[in-house]
Amino acid sequence: MSKADVSTKVKGSFGYLDPEYYRRQQLTEKSDVYSFGVVLCEVLCGRPPILRNAERKQVSLAEWVRSCFQNGMLNQIVDLHLTGQIAPECLKKYGEIAVSCMVDNGTERPSMNDIVWGLEFAMQLQKNAEDNDRIGGAIMEDKGMDEVALMKSSNNSDVTFSSSWEDMSGLKISGMSKMSSSELGSTTNESIKGTSGTVFSEINDPKGR
Repeated sequence: MSKADVSTKVKGSFGYLDPEYYRRQQLTEKSDVYSFGVVLCEVLCGRPPILRNAERKQVSLAEWVRSCFQNGMLNQIVDLHLTGQIAPECLKKYGEIAVSCMVDNGTERPSMNDIVWGLEFAMQLQKNAEDNDRIGGAIMEDKGMDEVALMKSSNNSDVTFSSSWEDMSGLKISGMSKMSSSELGSTTNESIKGTSGTVFSEINDPKGR
C-alpha cells in the first residue's frame, strides 16, 4: 500500500470525538475510550450526545452526565423506559464507568479491559438485586398466605364456639319450655311456702333459732 492510500484525516461524529484531540491534534487509544463512554451515556439516557435545542447545561450529554453523577442525581436523567428497573448499586457502578471514560486527561481513562470488567461487575450487581427482590417477594407471599390461613382458622373457631353456645342455650330454653305453666306455678308456690314456713316456725319458736 502506498502512502497515497493512507488517510490521516480524522473522521468522527460531533459529540463522540475526544476533546483532547482539539487541544493536541492527536488521537490515541484512549480517544476511543472517550467515545465509548459517550455511547454508555447515550444508552443510559436514551438521547443523542448533542441536543442543540436543550438547556445550556444539557446540550452536551457527556457534560450533563458528569454533572449529575457528581451531584448524586444520575437516577433523574435515566431513560424513562429504564426508570425503576436499574438497581441503585448497578446504576452507581455504571455511571462510575461512563464518567471515568470521559475524563479530560486521556492517560487517566481506564483501559478497555478494565471497562469490560466493570460492566460485568455492574451486571452482577443488577442480577443480585433482582434475585433478592424475588426472594423477598416469595417470603412476603408466604407470610401473606399464612396470615390468611390464620384468619380463616380464627373465624372457623368463632363460628364453632358460637354454634356450640347457641346449641347449649337452645337446649336450656327448650328444656324450660317443656314445663307447663301449672307445673311452673306449682313449683314456685311450693318453694315460697317452704321458705315462709321455715321463717314463721322460727318466729313462733324462738328456741328453734
